[in-house]
Amino acid sequence: MERKKWMQELEILMNDFCKDCFLYQHHKNEKGKRYAHRFCISQCTVGEKIKAYGEKIMGEK
Repeated sequence: MERKKWMQELEILMNDFCKDCFLYQHHKNEKGKRYAHRFCISQCTVGEKIKAYGEKIMGEK
């Protein structure tokens, strides 16, 4: 049951903050898709939350 809740929270988080992210688009255009993705995972606060939810979901199987 927790997994479903986390998935819904992930969906909300991504739709609200990541969908039209200016920083992602800027880094993608300036330094490439790989750099932009790495930035989101390691330096963006929203990306860190998404990563934490993913670890929770994977650990609950």
